[in-house]
Amino acid sequence: MAVQNSVRAMTPLKILSTGAAVPVRCVTSAEMDKRFNKPDGYVQRRSGIEHRFHITDDVGQAQLAAEALNDALQRQQIAPESIDLLISASAIGIQVLPYTAAHILKVSNLPQNIASFDINNTCVSFMTALETAACLLNQGVYRRIAIVSADLPSRGLNWDDEESALIFGDGAACAIVEKGDGSSGILSFLLETYPEGLELCEVRCGGTRRNLRVGMDDSDFLFDMKGKQLFRLATTLIESFAERLLQQAGLTMPQVDCVLMHQASHLAIKHICKQLRIKPDQYVDIYRYRGNQVAASIPSVMHEAWTTGRVHEGKPLMLFGTAAGLTLGGMVLLP
Repeated sequence: MAVQNSVRAMTPLKILSTGAAVPVRCVTSAEMDKRFNKPDGYVQRRSGIEHRFHITDDVGQAQLAAEALNDALQRQQIAPESIDLLISASAIGIQVLPYTAAHILKVSNLPQNIASFDINNTCVSFMTALETAACLLNQGVYRRIAIVSADLPSRGLNWDDEESALIFGDGAACAIVEKGDGSSGILSFLLETYPEGLELCEVRCGGTRRNLRVGMDDSDFLFDMKGKQLFRLATTLIESFAERLLQQAGLTMPQVDCVLMHQASHLAIKHICKQLRIKPDQYVDIYRYRGNQVAASIPSVMHEAWTTGRVHEGKPLMLFGTAAGLTLGGMVLLP
C-alpha cells in the first residue's frame, strides 16, 4: 500500500455547474410493501427510504445521462460547444462495446466529434473522473470537461434478494469543470483497492468471465451482494483510510465544512458518520428520497449540496465512498 507522508499541493479545478436527473417513475416504499407482500411500513423501516426512482422500459441510460448533462449546461448558461471532453463515470455500461460515453455523446447537445471515454471503479467512479479531469486540464490537454454518471440498478436487481432489492434507485448527475484561476481545486485524493472483497459485490456477466461461450446462468446478470461480509471488511479499513486522506489535505475532520458520501444505505451512512465522527450538520443526505444510485450517488449528493447552499467558497468539502472491488475512494475539494 502506498503511504501518503506529506501534504499534497492543491491541483487547480473549478466546478462551473452541476446537474441531475431522475426517471419520471417514483416508487414509494408503500408500493414496495405490496410487491413483497409485507405489512405497511416494512420497506421504509428496513431500507430507510421513503421513495426512489426506477426507469421505465422506454427510456435508456444514455438519455437519462444527457438530461443531467443538459441540466448542468442550462443552470449556468454554458455553451455546449465550449465542452471539449466528455467522461462517463458510471458503474454499469450500456453495453460492452462501444463504451458508454460514446452513447451519451450521441444523444447529447455536445459537439459530435469531441473526445470521450469511460472511467469505472463502480460507486466511486465520479471521484476518479474528477481527479483525471483535473490532471488533464492542468496539462492543457482540454479546456472544459463534462463528467456524467448514470446508473440504472433497477434493471439488474434480484427481486428474490430483499437485502439489495429494497435499497437501489436509478439516476444521473453531472459536473462541468475547468482549470479555473487556482483559487479552488483538489487538496487530496486517495484510492485503495482490497481484492479480498472482489466477490462480495458483483455482476458476473457482461464481459469475458461469463458469456455464451464459457457458460452463464440467469443469476449472473443480476446484482449480487454479500452485505454483512462487505460491511465487516469496509469497517476495518475506513478510519485509517480517512485519516490518510485528511493528512494528505493537511486537515482534520472538524475542519471539513461538508461531507458528501456515497449513499450506500442508511445503516452505512450512520456507521461511517459514527466511525469518522462526522456531525449531523456536517454531511448531506439524500438517501431517503433517492436510495443507492451506484456511481450517480456521489455527484447527485454534490448537486444537492451545490444547489441548496451547503457549499461555501474557501471551505473544504470531503467526498467519500466505498465501492465494489473492494475499493475505497476519497477526495478533499476546495470550492
